[in-house]
Amino acid sequence: MRTRHVRSTGRPLHAVALLVLAGLVPALPCAAYRHAAPGASSRPDTVRVRLSEWSVALDPRSVPAGPVVFDVTNAGTVPHAFEVEGRGVEKSTPQIQPGSSARLELDLGAGRYETYCPIGKGSHRMLGMLSHLAVGGAMRAAAARGSGDAGDPGEGRPAPRRMRVVGGGAVVQILPGPFPFADSAMAVIRSRPPDQREDLTHKAGLGPYSNNVAGISGDISLLAIDRGATGDSVSGTASFTTRDGRRWRLVMDRVQTRDIPFNPRFGGVIMGLYYHGASGVHTPLVPTIQSSLALWSVAHLYEDGRLVTDDAMVHVMLLSRTRRPGDWALACWDCARQPIEELQLQVTPAPGGRPFEAPGGVLFVNWEKSRAVPEARGSRGASGANPAPRSGGEASAGR
Repeated sequence: MRTRHVRSTGRPLHAVALLVLAGLVPALPCAAYRHAAPGASSRPDTVRVRLSEWSVALDPRSVPAGPVVFDVTNAGTVPHAFEVEGRGVEKSTPQIQPGSSARLELDLGAGRYETYCPIGKGSHRMLGMLSHLAVGGAMRAAAARGSGDAGDPGEGRPAPRRMRVVGGGAVVQILPGPFPFADSAMAVIRSRPPDQREDLTHKAGLGPYSNNVAGISGDISLLAIDRGATGDSVSGTASFTTRDGRRWRLVMDRVQTRDIPFNPRFGGVIMGLYYHGASGVHTPLVPTIQSSLALWSVAHLYEDGRLVTDDAMVHVMLLSRTRRPGDWALACWDCARQPIEELQLQVTPAPGGRPFEAPGGVLFVNWEKSRAVPEARGSRGASGANPAPRSGGEASAGR
């Protein structure tokens, strides 16, 4: 048998390449690995996130499965954070101060994910800071349903809710004095801008949240309507006689709506707010609390039957108990787990307005055993409150 000698050309790879181009040899399967399982890609997709009051804006709102980097900016005026939840994933950034940014890196499989602000134990999310991210195969489904389903800011806004509140129990006037938990509050105060640090430090030594109290008499009743971030309304009255014998009457008929740094108004009315104290939202010179109702109103204020102002700034909270029975001293720094039965009313002059004839120029009254009655949707209630006019309701004051 004759042996055939084959001389090497020194170019075997070139020959194979020619055969592949000619279609005579199947292409190598390397291309099949280009779209491997999530996590195989070395170049993550980037989603830019803009947080503000009260929305979460994603750009883009859909990405392929795999590594995703979220570049998050807080463009609002209060602290926010960013959380992604779905398909076994629940990760968030730390709290982000106004004007600051954060980065969140995740590996996401195909599906639809909720993206929201977790601050305030769901309060910010309830106001509309909820959106959705479509990943992988969910991208086509989201597109088929319409662009809005992929995560429009505000899609988490609830249906309107109505609540009637009636004050009860001991009635206590809070007078200026030192805040008993100033050491705990100082950690929060130090993180605030210089102008706020100065004001809060002063109020920690002499402010409205003190153990300097006096038993008085009075009543309060109101109806609040929470429509989300806009369109809220309030209708109600309060009457009380302060320690010095002055008789005060308050008529609330419209909401405040203008947010101020670290002190948002949530559209005027919010139900189910966790804030104050160590929460990073609003003043730390109130213990950390859970509230059934918080509202900011503009009101007509009368003293001994005489009109004092049509633009009194009012803040009302039905909150977890902060004071102990008997001497009514502040009992806890973190009061969020206490029963919700304390009703607080704070009345301050409009910005630039004349101080009231009261200690510290403000009125601060508690009803220590109060109650709230949520009203059925569509019920008008006794007062038939309508959406409040925005004129005159744009001022901001108080906490």
